[in-house]
Amino acid sequence: MTDIQKTELPKAYEPSQVEDKWYAFWMENRYFKPRIDSDKEPFTIIMPPPNVTGELHLGHALTATLEDIMTRWHRMMGEPTLWLPGVDHAGIAAQVVVERMLAKEKKTKYDLGREAFTARMWEWANSCRDTIRKQHMKLGASCDWDREVFTLDAGPSLAVRTTFKNLYDQGLIYRGERIINWCPRCHTAISDLEVDHKDLSGHLWHIKYPLVDDPDRFVTVATTRPETMLGDVAVAVHPDDERYKELVGKKLLLPIMNREIPIVADEIIDMTFGTGAVKTTPAHDQTDFDIAQRHGLPLVNIFNNDATLNNNAGKFAGMDRYAARKLVVEELVSLDLLALVQDYAHSVGHCQRCATVAEPTASRQWFVKMEPLAKPAIEAVTSGQIKILPERFNRVYLNWMENIRDWCVSRQLWWGHRIPVWYCRDCDETIVAIEAPAVCTKCKSTKIEQDPDVLDTWFSSGLWPHSTLGWPEETLDLGYFYPTSVMETGYDILFFWVVRMITMGLHNTGKVPFRTVYLHGLIRDEKGEKMSKVKGNVLNPLTLIDQYGTDALRFGITTGNSPGNDIKLSPIRLEAGRNFANKLWNASRFVIGYLDKSAPGAIDDAALPAEDRWILSRLSRTVSQATAYMQDFQFGEAERVLHDFIWGEFCDWYIELAKVRLQSNSGPSPLPVLLKVLDNSLRLLHPFMPFVTEELWQRLRPYLDNAPESIMIAAYPEADLAAIDESAEGFIEGLIEVIKSVRNVRAEHKVEAGRFIPAELHAGDLAGSLEAYKPIIETLSRARPLSIEADRFQGESDSERLVLVLKNAELVLPLAGMIDQQAESARAAKELAETESQVERLSAMLSNESFTAKAPEQVVAKERAKLEALEDKLKRLRGG
Repeated sequence: MTDIQKTELPKAYEPSQVEDKWYAFWMENRYFKPRIDSDKEPFTIIMPPPNVTGELHLGHALTATLEDIMTRWHRMMGEPTLWLPGVDHAGIAAQVVVERMLAKEKKTKYDLGREAFTARMWEWANSCRDTIRKQHMKLGASCDWDREVFTLDAGPSLAVRTTFKNLYDQGLIYRGERIINWCPRCHTAISDLEVDHKDLSGHLWHIKYPLVDDPDRFVTVATTRPETMLGDVAVAVHPDDERYKELVGKKLLLPIMNREIPIVADEIIDMTFGTGAVKTTPAHDQTDFDIAQRHGLPLVNIFNNDATLNNNAGKFAGMDRYAARKLVVEELVSLDLLALVQDYAHSVGHCQRCATVAEPTASRQWFVKMEPLAKPAIEAVTSGQIKILPERFNRVYLNWMENIRDWCVSRQLWWGHRIPVWYCRDCDETIVAIEAPAVCTKCKSTKIEQDPDVLDTWFSSGLWPHSTLGWPEETLDLGYFYPTSVMETGYDILFFWVVRMITMGLHNTGKVPFRTVYLHGLIRDEKGEKMSKVKGNVLNPLTLIDQYGTDALRFGITTGNSPGNDIKLSPIRLEAGRNFANKLWNASRFVIGYLDKSAPGAIDDAALPAEDRWILSRLSRTVSQATAYMQDFQFGEAERVLHDFIWGEFCDWYIELAKVRLQSNSGPSPLPVLLKVLDNSLRLLHPFMPFVTEELWQRLRPYLDNAPESIMIAAYPEADLAAIDESAEGFIEGLIEVIKSVRNVRAEHKVEAGRFIPAELHAGDLAGSLEAYKPIIETLSRARPLSIEADRFQGESDSERLVLVLKNAELVLPLAGMIDQQAESARAAKELAETESQVERLSAMLSNESFTAKAPEQVVAKERAKLEALEDKLKRLRGG
């Protein structure tokens, strides 16, 4: 017997006294490490890597809890189970954090230089990795920490370079000038998915462009950004628009810039919007860029990287974009070329990381051709190779994939995977290589320079399921644990991440990266609002753990939840988790207290009373239900079923029924059944609440046969179909109904807890069976004397008795026996006196003309209504 098993179980559960102890125990015994067994199919989850941008938040806590539930369950099911942890370098998000830190020191990354800045980033990333690891441990995450991976580690870095080169060699990566989203603050391209669109109030300016050969005639265009007209290269109209047919091919004079630009016809133009004529600025708009490509128009970029205007903007060069907008409008007014200004609300893209308004800009960047990669990824889902939960996201996924655009993967950052491309300064050769070349592959010059850009963070994250297991090397882990079993993540990054993992995984390995995608919802506050620092409703998971305990937090964020649905987290949910842990603790303390006094012995199936057969039957059904829910990924429902069984049936009823037998020492001992049900309950609950279940199970171990060293490696319970006993279930449910009914009547009539009330139970054919349970009914319902009759009662309730019609019996309760007449008389007299006093006071007030004349009419009416109600009550109290 271990030291813990020798000590008495404390009266109250203190999570802080057990959690760190058991986590250290699990780590020391290496329970989180799977053993490769070629005869068994493994269960594998690769952790969605948290960003090195600070601490974990509640979303991470939900991710960790759900994945730990799966991991612990599959481990208990006897499967080789790997939960591989990792951390993401976070690219732009992490760089923004460190740049803000430098700003407080009145420095920029340029003051440090690339090498020193990168060193500063590594210092920050390593501190975050340590914090994130410790926080996951506090949450009970049973990861194999020896396998922890960082996206910038040597293995993932090799996978990134290999993938880039392979895609380039296959013509799936190219460098070209395209419209990208540019963040003027972060000084980098960002993907469409990294742009948050916000509705802003602005204006729609209608600008007149004069015809070159007829300056008195104009074509009017409308724009929300008049400063971009400085980069216009054409005005486009629809070829079928009768208003402009004769003008197609003619020249307009671009106001302010005095540059001649053509009128072109293009079918993409919407004739019903605005004037039907659209200014074309191909360097700063995707649609305009497409028009320019079709018509061979030039690109005129008017912006610098910081969103000031460049030399292509003429006299506005060097100005901030918004300052230039104001001056452009003023000049158009002075030239009498501003036809109309309208208020206009429109959607404006902002950088997701820093909230700066992004600029659509034509830029030379690296792109991945997504359409060829998307086709097998679509097939993987439509064929059922990959199952997305909840299923409604199948449609969302397919719609996105079927309309996918090329992916801009280059970022103008210093932190991340450097693009594995080198340029020769002597012959302009472009060299794409997995390892850095010493010389130019074409002219052998040593004057080669690596591309300064880094790859989009999601490029390395897209390789995560296979790069973490050793790809491109043929490792033992990759051969055994890949494809992985489940990818669990939030539905909000389905496109950011899940899509890219599927496309890249299929392309690199020829296999799907995982078989199931489990998408969880967002954690919102108790009002259903999204948590944010601005609203002040953010909850720190570590603070909640200190307050409620880890198991209570895990319970609060998962119970009753289902895939894809948001969660409203309130103190009530967390308190419910803490209360459940305490309920389990107290029940276990009761059982273990009796086990310490008497050996439980074996269960004698032939001699089991009805309540024993009932709880064993209910246990078997609960195991079946919970297992089915676990297999169906309905973890919140499994947890709810376990809570209802453990609290509602085992603790509230079976233990109370067993107490009567234990205290009277009558009938067969319930200890063997108490031990079995408690053991099974703890094992069923362990994946959800690992700490309290380990602490209690360790106290139970001495009484269990062949028990392993830890509950986390004990077998998950299997349903015993032979234990299903519908007769016992029906009988005990009837017994419980009787006890509940008496308790409800007592509560309704406010009968003192210590006072017994008489009762008659008319149970027909069940009378004989119930007679044996008479002491139990009397004790648990506080009904004595209790007479159990073999007839069925035919009467109704009246002034002297209350008749309750139950499912298989009638319960008769004499009303006189529930009321202390002396106390009731005193209470009635007090209520009568108080009502008389209130009537007298209100009557006097309403008879006072000074009050009725000065008080507001609605106040007087309210007091009159109150008096009428009190007078009616007084009449009834006097028996009128």
